[in-house]
Amino acid sequence: MRYYKPIEIARELGISTSALRHYESWGVIPIPERAANGYRLYTEIHVAYFRCLRKMASGYGIGITCEVLRYVQKSDMDAAFWLVKKQQALLEQEKTVADQTLSLLQQPTLQLTVHKKTKTHMSIGEVAAFTKVQTSAIRHWEKEGLLTPLRDPDNGYRVFTPTHVRQILLINTLRRTVYFLENMKEIVHALEHQNLDKAKEVTVQALASIHERNREQFYGAHQLVELCKAVGLIKT
Repeated sequence: MRYYKPIEIARELGISTSALRHYESWGVIPIPERAANGYRLYTEIHVAYFRCLRKMASGYGIGITCEVLRYVQKSDMDAAFWLVKKQQALLEQEKTVADQTLSLLQQPTLQLTVHKKTKTHMSIGEVAAFTKVQTSAIRHWEKEGLLTPLRDPDNGYRVFTPTHVRQILLINTLRRTVYFLENMKEIVHALEHQNLDKAKEVTVQALASIHERNREQFYGAHQLVELCKAVGLIKT
């Protein structure tokens, strides 16, 4: 059996030897045996774990990756695979949201129609019905600085224009994905200033990030299969 020095593994993965010890302390790598001089005796199994951890972390995040590796240590390959599958499904949902957002941004106009009547302004109740978003959510987004509705000079009630309605539809779409939370204000405020190109640009960038994560997830899943082969969970 060949043993690997920590520095060999660290160089291959582009990390420090202290990082290897950290991973080991997390309980996601089998505890290696020790030589007479106290040095760790890493085997091909340990290398497979380290490779899998590094490759999966970029696509699934370190938390999910550690959970997957703990399942592998328990020989529960199915639980590990289903957890990976769930994360892939969540990413697909994010892509759907991004695609819907881009489609909405590409609509040149948004016509407000209530009871077969075209309007230029809406009350909060009308806009809630039109967008199928609760009034409480609309008020909350206003409080968070995402929306700035007009005010009726006579009674002080909120007044919403087609631009506000587009913003509400976008917020309702964007809030479903964690990634977009970082960019939501930038997109919404770009719409407020009629800067559709900027909003589209941010959305396209988000889609590019989602595509990259999708590739990383597949690379990580491949490395997980290689790990399962190494530990004997998949017969070759």
